[in-house]
Amino acid sequence: MLLQSVFRALIIGLFSGLMFTLYLTTNTRPFNTFFTTKSVNGTETTLFNHRSSGIVNEQSHRNAHGSEYTQKDDDSISLKLVNDVRVLIWVMTSPSHLPVQAKAVKETWARHGHVLFFSSVDNKTFPTIGLNVSEGREHLMAKTSKGFRYVYENHFNDADWFMKADDDIYLIVENLKYFLSGENYSEPVYFGQLFSIWRKPELTQGYQGGGAGYVLSKEALRRFGEGARQANCAEDSGGEDIRMAICMQRLGVRAGRSHDALGNSRFHQESPVVHINGMYKGWYYNRSMEAIKQGVDGLSDYTVSFHHVTPADMCVLEFFVYHLRPYGIPIQLQKLNNRSFHVTSKR
Repeated sequence: MLLQSVFRALIIGLFSGLMFTLYLTTNTRPFNTFFTTKSVNGTETTLFNHRSSGIVNEQSHRNAHGSEYTQKDDDSISLKLVNDVRVLIWVMTSPSHLPVQAKAVKETWARHGHVLFFSSVDNKTFPTIGLNVSEGREHLMAKTSKGFRYVYENHFNDADWFMKADDDIYLIVENLKYFLSGENYSEPVYFGQLFSIWRKPELTQGYQGGGAGYVLSKEALRRFGEGARQANCAEDSGGEDIRMAICMQRLGVRAGRSHDALGNSRFHQESPVVHINGMYKGWYYNRSMEAIKQGVDGLSDYTVSFHHVTPADMCVLEFFVYHLRPYGIPIQLQKLNNRSFHVTSKR
């Protein structure tokens, strides 16, 4: 019954989000005002009153969860992960996406972690870091390569895991850190949602889908930073997730599996509605390297990411993840990092 109630709430929320999107497109009110509200004393604050994007510290994290707009949950375990699992996330965006899409990321899930925004040009106000790369899907690998190289050269010692995400992803940072707490950043490995492609027989270990986001260990980033050029990794082309996978394989970086202890998926290449209803396209079935489950029973309770999320739906998901609670039903922690059992594979 609980899952059914949550599912109904999710569908209602997503439908409301779609209506909200239509309203945004027909209303002249500046988008940023939808993310602000007035408190009793008249001061303006963000919709969820969380901390600003940047390096997490314990006090800011506690302040975020102690606001009048959030649950007064015991966040001691997540606070421990703040320091124990150091993750840097960089978001790939573009100048045209800053006012709406990137702003939605900044005002929702990016406030829960250490996040940088990369674009083709600098923007001191947002801010974004310019990579001096032309926009367009045919240049995604150049953006990705320069993004990871910037992180390697400027932030290698600031974190142990380094994640690339698009600006239409919704990410639950706490779940990402929990997953990574069971992995070794000293190993050459990267994680995401694992696919294969028959047109690339040399790609024997598959590739992590770019839409769901993928995260490199410290050793993987070191190998990329020091050896990408010697390994003849592509520096400018489309299909960056496949190009990146070829590069990782050449550098001896393993494409790891990210399912939880129940065999359920954590990284998701599609939106919540697609995954919950099993509305996958043919390529999804053909490329998935693991047996596909449809519906909520196939999604990890500690899901890390969803792709193709609109700005309005990011607000909806932020509410569901960090605010909505069923009264009288305390949430128990689960140990889902033990993956000692065999997971059925299609290949």
